[in-house]
Amino acid sequence: MAVIEQVSKLVRRKFDGLTVWLAAAQLESEMSSKTTVRLPSGELTGVRRWISEVYGQRRRFATVAAFVLALAVGYHVMFGQNGWNAYQKKKDDAKVLAKQLEALRAENEALKGHVERLDHDPGAIEHQAREELHYTRPGEVIVTLPPEPTGAGEKR
Repeated sequence: MAVIEQVSKLVRRKFDGLTVWLAAAQLESEMSSKTTVRLPSGELTGVRRWISEVYGQRRRFATVAAFVLALAVGYHVMFGQNGWNAYQKKKDDAKVLAKQLEALRAENEALKGHVERLDHDPGAIEHQAREELHYTRPGEVIVTLPPEPTGAGEKR
């Protein structure tokens, strides 16, 4: 067994990948039948050579694949449906809506004050009736003037 392990280690050092394990398995079977072992020598041919080259280039392929994947993810993060650009647009929209909300709150407070005056101040009720409904007291006359034409504020 010790001889098989030593030769197996030598084979593993000389070859990589699939060839190593096939050679080690062949070596073990040949050693168990007590025949002499011939190690493959020279260049690998055909498919074995191509597999050896691809296996040797696996790091380069993995690096290129990782780079392409990183580019695709980066593109999606920047320009995708929920990407950075969409995030910035939604952030700007949120600012505009916050300003509109603040203006509506101020208007709401003003209207609440107006309603409060109408509920508790009889003078405010009378003023509102005179302005909007053109009500008058007995003996009063309302004079309505036509609106000024545009540009009437200019003197010649």
